[in-house]
Amino acid sequence: MNVGEVRVAEDRDFERLKQLCDCHDGWNLAFDHPPTKVYTRPTKDSTFQMIKVCTVYSDIDANVLYDVLHDPHYRQIWDKHMIHSVDVGYLNPNNDVSYYAISCPTPLKNRDFVLQRSWLDTGRELYVLNHSVYHHQYPPKKGFVRGLSHLTGYLIRPLPSGGCSFSYVSHCDPRGTLPPWLVNKLTHVLAPKMVKTLHKASRKYIDWKSHNNPNYKPWIYPEQINLPRITINQCTKSPADDMVDIVDESHVDEKALAHLSNDDF
Repeated sequence: MNVGEVRVAEDRDFERLKQLCDCHDGWNLAFDHPPTKVYTRPTKDSTFQMIKVCTVYSDIDANVLYDVLHDPHYRQIWDKHMIHSVDVGYLNPNNDVSYYAISCPTPLKNRDFVLQRSWLDTGRELYVLNHSVYHHQYPPKKGFVRGLSHLTGYLIRPLPSGGCSFSYVSHCDPRGTLPPWLVNKLTHVLAPKMVKTLHKASRKYIDWKSHNNPNYKPWIYPEQINLPRITINQCTKSPADDMVDIVDESHVDEKALAHLSNDDF
């Protein structure tokens, strides 16, 4: 789906994610530390490269990882970069719209996104994908650079021996101009760290969920959805959406962030 396009995701959208995850043609292997591999690929509509991560979690059930990616209350526990998140509304039981604001280490500007999220459980594969859309109640705001997700997706597959395989693809434009060294840090530090963070969060999820509304999973049980229904006319582009605070951060030197650890990214 294109940026700004609001519709119910179709089989072809999930199939496209699957092809991106499984086909390595045109990708460059940037990090290889078994079982994790990180690939990059140039894109036409962004100066930022597309990133792909493939790994295996031998001790994590596929459905647990799927729940961790979905659960908005648990994300507040494990996603330390999240400043604020709002479930705005839903299109149907497998498609919703949300607002997500993240922190970036000083002196970089914080980013925020308005996203349509779509998901699918085929019984053999579990998909979650998102892309940027517009919503009249969430125009660009002061203090944040409005980022764009052309496509961000997760594909989880149960393994016969137990555990699951996990693939992640991100074609995201944080807007503005970022320094080249940060792009390198994304592939060699941030992407592998995300793998470890998700693993740690997944190992703790069952115990946490047992004490925190254990039966509440609206991504599985649509009768639990209590959000307003999204209408297409709420998601049309407005003049305010063009008033994006685009900043040039290419001058930021890596030494300016030398006091931070990798955990700060």
